[in-house]
Amino acid sequence: MPKPRVLVLALGGTIASVPESGRSAAVPRLGPEELLAAVPGIGESARIEAESLRTSPSGDLTVRDVTELAEVIRTRPADGFVITQGTDTLEETSYLLDLLLGAGGPPVVLTGAMRNPSLPGADGPANLLAAVRVAAAPQAEGLGPLVVLADEIHLARYVRKSHSSSVTAFDSPNAGPVGRVHEGKVRIPLAPRHHPPPLQVLGERVPSVGIVKFGLGSGPLLPQHAAGHDGMVLEVFGGGHVPSFAVDSLAELNERIPVVFAGRTGGGELYEATYGFPGSEQDLLGRGLISGVAFDGVKARLLLTVLLAAGADRPAIKARFAAEP
Repeated sequence: MPKPRVLVLALGGTIASVPESGRSAAVPRLGPEELLAAVPGIGESARIEAESLRTSPSGDLTVRDVTELAEVIRTRPADGFVITQGTDTLEETSYLLDLLLGAGGPPVVLTGAMRNPSLPGADGPANLLAAVRVAAAPQAEGLGPLVVLADEIHLARYVRKSHSSSVTAFDSPNAGPVGRVHEGKVRIPLAPRHHPPPLQVLGERVPSVGIVKFGLGSGPLLPQHAAGHDGMVLEVFGGGHVPSFAVDSLAELNERIPVVFAGRTGGGELYEATYGFPGSEQDLLGRGLISGVAFDGVKARLLLTVLLAAGADRPAIKARFAAEP
């Protein structure tokens, strides 16, 4: 049988970063052909083609960039796709692709590196090899976009970067990895049972959704916090709590734009019926704010952005957040 055709789409990031002449600081400038050339045996499991879409740090990517990337994936004939990019926003790119593409179609795998190619122990080549193997594997079909680093396979919905520099920086706090690459073999024993339908970004304008993190002594939300935004995400304490003296300002804001509150802890699920003090989860829900359930703030922001772009009303937004975890 012919090998599957895998298209590698490069966006820059640490995996493509090396120092410029006469300097010690690395910048993204390697093309996908150079990345592939550094990986022994990468063509054993797939026929690989490569294309450079961006050469930038991942913090420069936008929702519109990822929307365009999704369209490339939809329209290019391939048996699997690998996207290389910086790790700073890799968890967000993967989840946004998950929202836009859904679970249908060929495997889509995102990877990157924590150490650039000029450093000892650079992890980019091994991550790229594992990602190509997963993208070429039939068992990766129908799972939605996947993230592969350090030989672990993660679902886009759950994965997050939890360390600034470790080569094992990525984990999935509420689920764990769904599979591994072991001795070149792809193992995915924990496939998800369901996958929400994809969403579509309508029109040229991407809705603006702000994000505010609460800390000890945080006061009411001021008008400038919400200026120009179409929606707001709050990163709140524990199981879904804010200071009592901030609640009235949140309720007023929620009358103008949808407000979603998400946990700032990075793991677990918000309460719904445990606490009843002012600023508790019951207080916020009673005032019409929308629970982010098990989402962290950055992914809640992406989901709210795409829902608003798709024209969803408040009941539809609430229902989608409840269905996602």
